[in-house]
Amino acid sequence: MTTDSTETPEAPPDGLSRRRMLSQLAGAGLAGALASHPDARAARVASKAHIVIAGGGLGGIAMANRLTHMLDGARITLIDAKEVHNYQPGYTLVATGIWPVEKVIDRNADFIPASVDWVKDMVVEFDPAANTVRTAGGQRIRYDYLVVAIGTHQDWSLIEGMDLKAIGSNGLTSVYPSAEAAAATWSAMNRFRYQGGQAVMTLPATPLKCAGAPLKMTFMLRDRLAKAGTLDKSKVTFYSALGNVFGVKTVNDNVLSRWKDLGIGVETTQKLKAVDIGARRATFVTPEGLTSEVPYDFIHVVPPMRAPDALKQSDLAWKEGPMAAGGWLEVDKSTLRHRRYPNVFGVGDSNGTPRGKTAATVKKSVPIVAQHLVDGIAGREPGLAFDGYTSCPLIVHEGAAMLIEFDYDGKLTPSLPMLQPLQAGFFGWLLKYRMLKPAYIAVLKGRV
Repeated sequence: MTTDSTETPEAPPDGLSRRRMLSQLAGAGLAGALASHPDARAARVASKAHIVIAGGGLGGIAMANRLTHMLDGARITLIDAKEVHNYQPGYTLVATGIWPVEKVIDRNADFIPASVDWVKDMVVEFDPAANTVRTAGGQRIRYDYLVVAIGTHQDWSLIEGMDLKAIGSNGLTSVYPSAEAAAATWSAMNRFRYQGGQAVMTLPATPLKCAGAPLKMTFMLRDRLAKAGTLDKSKVTFYSALGNVFGVKTVNDNVLSRWKDLGIGVETTQKLKAVDIGARRATFVTPEGLTSEVPYDFIHVVPPMRAPDALKQSDLAWKEGPMAAGGWLEVDKSTLRHRRYPNVFGVGDSNGTPRGKTAATVKKSVPIVAQHLVDGIAGREPGLAFDGYTSCPLIVHEGAAMLIEFDYDGKLTPSLPMLQPLQAGFFGWLLKYRMLKPAYIAVLKGRV
């Protein structure tokens, strides 16, 4: 059987065929696990309200599709200049040689409903007191309801010497900036695995989208070195700006135990301060201000992240508390409704909540937010609560992954009976490799 992979994934255990594994996975309840919380689509609500959605990623487009089906007569405006839609959960598969880059590139035009007014511009100012947004092109657009879904800002300026155009050369890599950067990262990893050497993997101290990606990259780099036969002349070290490598303790401990067995070193409270790309040297700093220089042959850089300027500089951002520094959207964590402006809702990575900057969070929360917005239009009290659901298919080597699912409290919340949360296997790999993109597209189209 042919695959979309640039390399051949490992065979299923016990000689099972992929077709049989797919059948078993579906039969065991995958459809139920991917299904969203029920909404009230059957009873469309009549309304002349104008709803503005800022952001055309997964959250913004999924909201546009859901609201189109849930409301009758409402005007829906989506504001985003991006015409390319990137399947960002697939970046780690591109960056480690599993998928071709073309598999993560689609078109927003294929997913935005025809009835939605698509303004191909970017929001640069939120004025919630006046119920207005301003775009880069100078348009002022008034709304009755606003959905903020503008994602994160990758703050590369905080890493001295970093040059995004240099990714792929001199051992410099990052899976985060773009699909093209993911492809360039694989080019650098592919060269490095046959030579071996010193590999430096990094993690910043800020909240970030897909916090599992740095761990996946580390596991997969080690796997690539093992398969190339260069482990004996290589060293992989993970430098975390935090006191851990993952925010859920049980997952953190599991990963650290695995890395110890695999010979992957860990240095904590070491924040990447600078890179000298030509000299292949990284500078780290501790909370006490002590610096150290670390030579490398390969480095994976993860940027600090915050809310985009338009949000961070607005009255919609948190003004105090742990989310204020990043300028994240001040929402109630259970309703994802703004705490001070009740006609404003948040979806996705820009939300200032304890956890939840993943596509899985969007999948679980969009139906709830859409229902809350429609309930507000209809004069009903919201009856649903979001528990902070987040998931991460954590690849440990090609052909095996753990499906990590948890809530706001860090409690593991497994949804598939054949997948134990901290056990890696082919089922988890199959979910990541074959099944999550179709599920993502279904969410994007408002179908689940």
